[in-house]
Formats: sequence, structure tokens, C-alpha cells
Amino acid sequence: MIGWLGIFFLLLLICMRVPIGVAMIVSGVTGFMAISGFEPGLALLGSVPYETFINTSYAVVALFVLMGNFAFKSGISDDLFMAVRKWMGSLKGGLALATVAACGGFAAICGSSVACAVTMGVVALPEMMKSRYANTLATGCIAAGGTLGILIPPSTVMIIYGIITEQSIGKLFMAGMLPGILQMLLYMVVVRIWVRRFPEAGPAAGACPMKEKIQSLSRVWSVILLMVLVVGGLYTGIFSPNEAGGVGAFGAFIIGLILCRKTSRREFIKESLIDTVRTQGMCLTIMLGAMIFGYFLTVSRLPMTLSDSITSVVSSPMLILVFVLLIMVLLGCFMDSMAIVLLTVPIFYPLIISVGIDPIWFGILVVRVTEMGLITPPVGLNLYVIQGVSNVPMGKIFSGVIPFIVCDVVHVLILLAFPMISLWLPSMM
Repeated sequence: MIGWLGIFFLLLLICMRVPIGVAMIVSGVTGFMAISGFEPGLALLGSVPYETFINTSYAVVALFVLMGNFAFKSGISDDLFMAVRKWMGSLKGGLALATVAACGGFAAICGSSVACAVTMGVVALPEMMKSRYANTLATGCIAAGGTLGILIPPSTVMIIYGIITEQSIGKLFMAGMLPGILQMLLYMVVVRIWVRRFPEAGPAAGACPMKEKIQSLSRVWSVILLMVLVVGGLYTGIFSPNEAGGVGAFGAFIIGLILCRKTSRREFIKESLIDTVRTQGMCLTIMLGAMIFGYFLTVSRLPMTLSDSITSVVSSPMLILVFVLLIMVLLGCFMDSMAIVLLTVPIFYPLIISVGIDPIWFGILVVRVTEMGLITPPVGLNLYVIQGVSNVPMGKIFSGVIPFIVCDVVHVLILLAFPMISLWLPSMM
């Protein structure tokens, strides 16, 4: 009962706009004290921060965040979008297709969906508005395309899942590659169906000569190089995740110094470091809260009791998996993706393992359904990000993402029906 009250108290604090990390710390310590006593609760509050922050595994989050910031500040995203635009812009809905493709490419060097959405919102949205694209299609494809940031590796959410479940981060990265590419292709199918049904929503831009198309490919060498360094190094076993993050961050730094056009090199370094510190501070606060709340859940025995209750009613592992994923989809309507993973995985992971479900496959499904929360009203974070950079009415943005949400459901069903889409690459490592 105290376990359930603790979860209710946590959700109440979140609804009161208390930061998720702080809410987890307060509810976790309060619940732990209620069960184990005041002094053990204070001891928990003293020991967990040290044990959490001394763990070098968490350095990988900061390194990949730094890599993404260097890539964003250097203007790599502009080159990527312009290159894809020259190849696809002459098609109906070509700029929207180019945006989705550029989101997929940028996701390969940036582990954040919000950063991906912001970047493409700034780069691609003015081009689509200039070409008289419908507001719904323009904002919808950017908001949905941004979610590719946490499925195509590197992904901060996958890193967190790997740390709290003690699964290989390298295998998780490889497992997300094919589902991420499939998701990108499905989004492109949605765009093509949309412009076939409503041609005026995505008019074709002017065609580019083949010479310009080929020349544009020379501007995406930086993305390819970083992706080969990080993903290739992990796949072949040359790098550990920490080493891959360090190599990726250093590579993005050097490339940024070469390509930097938006600001001076000094500002490029300063802004990248400041943004990384802010993001990492937020991540570590949420992780600390999740650790403390996890200790509280353990002493309350809620995860074990919940596991026994579910397995006594439902015997099919697939039905249990679908039930867990539906809970995460509902939470995604109100919570951030990282918070969902940190809150729910410690509760449901023991249940998932007990019924024989592959933890790598489960991790990809968890990331996939939490992605949906980023574009699901009423608190889809990507939707508000796009509204902030576009000034398009929120109702139009909500309408624009509905076809992509339907596409997301189809994608999840495909991943459920064919686990080897997620597990084939990890099995080849």
C-alpha cells in the first residue's frame, strides 16, 4: 500500500510541475522512511548520490550529448538537409521527405529527440513555409521525424536503459539501427500518401541538375564519418561505449572547428559546453531520483507483488508485454521519455525477464513506445518545441502528427511480430 501511495505522490508532484528528478527524490525518500525508518532514509539520501555519480558508466551520456551539441552548433544539420533536399525536392512532398531523411541522418550523430526536432525545425521549416507547404504536413513531419533521435543510435535513452538493466549498450545501439531505418521509411510512406491525397499540401520544388546533386554529397562527409566512427567502432568491438562517446565527441569537435559558420569558434565551443552541462545536470538529477525511488520500490516489494498479480491473471508473455507497453504509451501522454524509462523499467523489467522476453528486444520496444509520447497530446514535448520555432497554432500541429501516430502504431506492431528486426544485428556482433 505504501508503494502505491508513493507512486501516487510522485505523479501528484509531477502534475504540480515539480521537476521530475526532484519529485522522484522527495517521494522516494519519504516512502523509504515510512517503511524503513527516519535514519535509514537519511542514510539513503547520503549514500546514493555518491554511488550514482562516481559510476563512470554515466560519463557516456555526457559524451554523446557533447557530440550532439558540437554537431548542432557547427551547422552540420544545414548541410545534411540541403544535400537531401537537392535529391528529393523535385518530388511532390519532396521537402517533407528530405526533412524526414535529414532527421534520420542527424539522429545518427545526436542522441536527443528534442535536439533533433529543434534543429530540423530551424533548418527545414522556413524552407517548407517558403514553398507553401500546408502547416499540418510541415510541422507534423518535423515533430515525428525528431523522434528518430532516440531510436537510431547513439541514443541517451538507450544508454539509460542499458545502465539500469545492466545490458550491453553496444548491442542496444545495434538493435535500434534497423527499426530506426524502418521507422524513417514508414514516415516517408505517410508523406507520399498525404501528398497523393492532398497534392496542394506539399508542392514540388524546382529540379536540380545532376551535377549539383553529386556535389551536394560532398557536404555530408562529416555525418558519415561520425556515424562510421561511433557505430562502426561499437559494432566491431574496437570501442567500448565510453570510448565511442569520447571518439565521437572529439570527432564532432574537430569537424565543428572546420565547418563552423554560425558563430565564431570561441562561441561554438562555449555554447556547446554550456548546453552539455545543462543537459547533463538535468539527466543526472533524474537518474539520482530514479535510483532513490528504485530503492523505495524494492523495500515496498511492489514490483514483485505486481509481477505475481499479473502472471497469475495473464499467462501469455506476449499479452504481458503488450500490457506493459500500453502503460508506457499512456504515461507518454504526460511525461518525458527518460522519466518514463527510469520510472517504469525498474518496476516491469523483473516481470519481463521472468516470462522469458529478450531484454534487448524489450529495450527497443520501450524506446519505441516512449518515442510516441513525444508527439502524443496533451504533453508531447516535440509538439511544443515545433510550436515554439514556428508559431503555428497548436491545433494545426496536433492535426499534423495524427497520421504519424497511426504510422507509429503500425511500426510497433511490426516490431512485435518480427523480433529479428531488432535482434539480427546484435546477434552478428
